[in-house]
Amino acid sequence: MTYTLQQIQPIIHARWLQKKHPEAPVEHLLLDSRSITAPAVSLFFALPGQRHDGHRFIPDVYRAGVRHFVVCREIDLAQLPDAGVLLVTDSLEALQTLAAHHRAQFTLPVIGITGSNGKTVVKEWLYQLAHAKRHIVRSPKSYNSQVGVPLSVWQTCEEHDLGIFEAGISQIGEMQRLARVIRPDIGLITNLGPAHREGFPSDTVKLQEKMQLFDTARLLVYSADHPAIAAAAQAWIAERPGRNGFSWSKEGRTAALRFSDFQFSAGKTRFRIHPDTPGKPVSILEIPFSDAASIENACHCIAALLALGLPASDFSRRLKRLEPVEMRLELKAGINRCTIINDAYSNDPASLRIALQFARQQSPNRPVTLILSDFLQSGPAKKQLYGPVAAMLAEHGVGRLIGIGADIAALGHQLPPGLPAFFFPDTAAFLHDLQRHDFHDELVLIKGGRLFAFERIARRLEQKAHKTVLEVNLSALAHNLNVYNRLLRPGTKMMAMVKAAGYGSGSAEVAKLLEFHQVDYLGVAYADEGIELRHAGVRLPILALNPEPASFDALARYRLEPEVYSLALLDELLHFAGKTREMAVHLKLDTGMHRLGFEPGDIEALMARLSAHPNLRIMSVFSHLAASDAPAHDAFTHRQAAAFLAMYDQIQAALGYRPLRHIANTGGMARFPEYQFDMVRLGIGLYGVGAGGLKEHLQVVNTLKATISQIRDVAAGETIGYNRNGPLRRPSRIATISIGYADGLLRLAGNGRYQVLLHGRRAPTIGNVCMDMTMVDVSGVPEAREGDEVVVFGENPPVQELAACLQTIPYEVFTNISERVKRVYWQE
Repeated sequence: MTYTLQQIQPIIHARWLQKKHPEAPVEHLLLDSRSITAPAVSLFFALPGQRHDGHRFIPDVYRAGVRHFVVCREIDLAQLPDAGVLLVTDSLEALQTLAAHHRAQFTLPVIGITGSNGKTVVKEWLYQLAHAKRHIVRSPKSYNSQVGVPLSVWQTCEEHDLGIFEAGISQIGEMQRLARVIRPDIGLITNLGPAHREGFPSDTVKLQEKMQLFDTARLLVYSADHPAIAAAAQAWIAERPGRNGFSWSKEGRTAALRFSDFQFSAGKTRFRIHPDTPGKPVSILEIPFSDAASIENACHCIAALLALGLPASDFSRRLKRLEPVEMRLELKAGINRCTIINDAYSNDPASLRIALQFARQQSPNRPVTLILSDFLQSGPAKKQLYGPVAAMLAEHGVGRLIGIGADIAALGHQLPPGLPAFFFPDTAAFLHDLQRHDFHDELVLIKGGRLFAFERIARRLEQKAHKTVLEVNLSALAHNLNVYNRLLRPGTKMMAMVKAAGYGSGSAEVAKLLEFHQVDYLGVAYADEGIELRHAGVRLPILALNPEPASFDALARYRLEPEVYSLALLDELLHFAGKTREMAVHLKLDTGMHRLGFEPGDIEALMARLSAHPNLRIMSVFSHLAASDAPAHDAFTHRQAAAFLAMYDQIQAALGYRPLRHIANTGGMARFPEYQFDMVRLGIGLYGVGAGGLKEHLQVVNTLKATISQIRDVAAGETIGYNRNGPLRRPSRIATISIGYADGLLRLAGNGRYQVLLHGRRAPTIGNVCMDMTMVDVSGVPEAREGDEVVVFGENPPVQELAACLQTIPYEVFTNISERVKRVYWQE
């Protein structure tokens, strides 16, 4: 179903700001100027936000070919001479209203899912269990927000006969807006946990808000084992005559469906289900998981399918083959200077579009090869996918297609002319032929359903490296950026520090993500780091904190902006720039850190030199707080800020213009909002290390993992490692893991002073840490096997624990991680 701008105008209660192309079709809703793929049929909603206003990017969107716009304030139409522009009061409300109207055009049953945890897994498992019988439209990935839900519902078309959408909220009032978009016939609430607790005065209020999703539902599926949810569900039923609940329990409570006799074996769980209906048979079912969360999620799914009217016999076999829900795209270095994006877990058009957008975000100018499997759909519905998928490949600039599966060759007939395409019946056939395809200097997106085992392709194409890896969660990094963005006063800019290889995480990959999320500046330590970012295609302004005279030419050539902190360094720069070479520079003031910077006595001489060289443009004046996260030194922090402002006023008066001011670092941003000034500098907080009340809101970005190389049984009285420093007082199982002090696990972590994690249990080091290996005692982890994964730090144990063991700070732990440790980047 397509709309025209003429049809959309009354739906969203808009008035024409400029009436052009009113009858042109609109197929895609666009919110992000960085994700334009089909401009001719896209409608851009300019959404104002706390940090970024979509109206600022309208000229860029127009230059990219988009001709349909919805705005919520007057704009300069001279920049959009050929655009149709609709004016509304609230762009977000207009987006949701359009999606709600679209939803109302269809009578298909819709399942609406909410809860604190498990929403995405339940949605994906319902899809796995029911897609063979139903043609399902569902939320891509975890699109459950105020903008994600409308985009999800917009996918609905005539061929769908079941919708499954999830809704997440973080504050009061949000669910009411989502409920009118989804309008579920069947509601499902998973559980109630601590997520987003800060947005609600109590858990009771949060539950009441979540229950608003089900205002239009005729049936509510819930667990009787959660007393608060069960009580809210019973109240919902009592208040709404003619509507019913479908409860389930695995704890023996009264419910419409009971689960019992759980038996666990080799990671699988068998159980019985007892419908509370006379004459209904008891069934024995099995799932390939044994953890509590997966069992609860499977119970939700079984209850929902039975409530839909599907008998257990229809999905019992698929239940045994449930697949883990992987919501991450992994970014890795590949052979022959390739970059590999591995999304070899699921395949459908919606997730393919997300993966292609991620690929373009990472490498906008590199050639892209797509390795694509068959889709899960079957029958005529699958054939109908090929036309839109072919158009999607063209929109995203795919340069080569490798298709794998029995049916995907039919896609070849729909591809644009000149797009090379190769098709194979299965993964084994492609791997046999792999050498002929000459992968080099390109981005390779691997996108396929799990049953095609594309992880075998990923392993062949990945650059062979040390078995120790640092996993960098780009989604968590973006989340942490948003946590700090929300602290900023209106108009305050954000500089993100990516020095020391992005605090060990990899500067280019982190910088590209930060550029995508529209930070204003990047900060590096040396020119070499900035040059690496320019080679990676990063275009943001970059401050180089420690310039050397030998690097001035490179700074100018790569548009890097040096910090100037002394008269001697300024004289060197003036000698290089002369009177004609224009350069952007930043002045560093010493207000008490006593590391680098101009002092008050330098200002007169500084301004005399600058006034004689107007070709040097002062972009910012800044200083560094010495103790911003130490309450004991708050008085000193205030004196620093006062000294900074006094020196800045002198500089600004002499310059005749106002450079940016910045003094607040990660710690100062939250504790001293009055010193945010024109810009702040965010460093370690990006990586999930914060102080005070922010800690609970930050997510872990870096996880350091090793593998077990060998396990041996060692008798009591023997010793482990160099200098026989690890004596055994009892017979022990000792594992050697693939990390040592050359990787960043320093010797202070040895001899039992630190513990790693495997199979959910801690294992202490024993003996000295070696250069490339460390020994740990796994006597308390009987399931440990050679090749198992070992977490050195991450969620558990946190990096702060290793830092304390090493008598240092998390900064040093991150930056000590060796370059030989492979970085694996992933994004949800």
